[in-house]
Amino acid sequence: MLMAFYKTLTAASAPLLETYLKRRERRGKEDPTRANERRGNPVKKRDAGPLVWLHAASVGEAQSLLALINKLLADDPDLHIMVTTGTVTSAKLMAARLPKGAFHQYIPVDHPQWVARFLDHWRPDLALWSESEFWPNMLAAVKQRGIPAALLNARMSEKSFKRWRFLRGAIKELLSAFSLCLAQNESEAARLTALGAQNVQISGNLKYAAAPLPCDEQKYAELEAVLGSRPRLLWASTHPGEEEIALQLHSALRKISAELLTIIVPRHPERGAEIAALAENLGMTAPRRSARALPRPQDGIYIADTLGELGLFYKLSPLCIMGGSFVARGGHNIIEPAQFGCRIFYGPHMFNFATICHDFESRAAALRLDGPDALGRTLAQALDDPGAFAAMGRAAQDWVAGQACVVDGIAAALAPFLKRFVSVPPQPEEKSA
Repeated sequence: MLMAFYKTLTAASAPLLETYLKRRERRGKEDPTRANERRGNPVKKRDAGPLVWLHAASVGEAQSLLALINKLLADDPDLHIMVTTGTVTSAKLMAARLPKGAFHQYIPVDHPQWVARFLDHWRPDLALWSESEFWPNMLAAVKQRGIPAALLNARMSEKSFKRWRFLRGAIKELLSAFSLCLAQNESEAARLTALGAQNVQISGNLKYAAAPLPCDEQKYAELEAVLGSRPRLLWASTHPGEEEIALQLHSALRKISAELLTIIVPRHPERGAEIAALAENLGMTAPRRSARALPRPQDGIYIADTLGELGLFYKLSPLCIMGGSFVARGGHNIIEPAQFGCRIFYGPHMFNFATICHDFESRAAALRLDGPDALGRTLAQALDDPGAFAAMGRAAQDWVAGQACVVDGIAAALAPFLKRFVSVPPQPEEKSA
């Protein structure tokens, strides 16, 4: 009943969806050169041969799929792989990092006609969706067309589970599109099973298999030469409200380490000017990387408002505070700084990565703090004694390295879907006696 109402409502909402997309375009959240893709009208032609379609919500999910994509193409180079996402940032990431044999498209907005056009054009042989983004019209159309589908890296938080229990019929119908559900852990698997998911298996977290973020070695050497022995403190993927905390703590921490450089990498680079203005209002100079500025000795703040350079700053900065965790945004992926051996600190709001945080905390590989005051005391200790949290950084790096093989288990679980695509080399003819 609820799904039928949703389909009727969205079918009648094309004018509103057009307005929504135009507004997003004005705000830089849509790519005007590829607007047709969001309406189910792709320009790119479908190549002949099997097409595996992977969908991820945004940057983090798309990043985690890269290892699996490389594995699938290595096992069968004749596959074509399409990756869909819904954000401009993730599209840029995919353009830079997808291997030969894979390409990116924007997911259409969930209007029944736009969804139908998308599926009629691409005719995927297999659909692999990541994590927990469920678009009702798309999933219903996938099921109706008989497209085999699996849910990868599936998660269902306790909070989401409690909400979906009141809509048990709707979530069961959505999950019925997937004939395989690969959950991140036992708790997620139990919750998904209780809500009606079929064939639930525990696969581990695909994010552990992701390659380290790229780091331009020439740019790294340039910054190392400029900074010398200066202590560095990185705030990664910050959101509004966290930059104020970073600036206030910087003022306090400079009393312990006069040469401290606080590097702020905003989650959305377009906020660079806004953050620079915050710093200047507090009497701090804050050069911006988007303006090709480098930090000078007198600069205490450096705003890295560029795209695709987070790996560079993880490598540059041994102390890392994860953004989205000191405001209620759910945090960001701590596996990425762990791959560089960073000493990772975060606040109380890491609910989007609860399982990963449990993995790290149980191995003394990261530290959760209950607010800015506790963070300030901990950072003061870290700056006063550079070796204080060195073991935590090593534990994080070792733990992540040991989990990288998770992609092999996921590929094995997908083998029944993929076996009909595998290219079988021709066998030599037997000679007659």
